[in-house]
Amino acid sequence: MQTKLTLRLDDSLVKLAKEQASKRGKSVSKMVADYFASFESSTKKTDFKNSLTPVTKSLIGIAKGADLDEQSYKDYLTDKYK
Repeated sequence: MQTKLTLRLDDSLVKLAKEQASKRGKSVSKMVADYFASFESSTKKTDFKNSLTPVTKSLIGIAKGADLDEQSYKDYLTDKYK
C-alpha cells in the first residue's frame, strides 16, 4: 500500500530535486522512496559487504593474524611525524 507524504522544502530545493529527477528519468517521489529504502538495506550486514568497492573488498582481513598492537602504531606515527 502506498501512502502520501507531504514534505515542506525551500523553493530552491524543490527546483533542484525536480531537475535531478528529470535528469535521472525518475519522479521526485521515486527518488525519495529510493533514498528511504536505502536506510533499510544499509542496516543489513550482507548488504554492507556488497556495497564495497572491489579494492576495499580485497583489503578485508588483510591484517588478520598479524602481530600488531596499539603501541607499535603509536611508535610508527611518532617516527613518521618527527
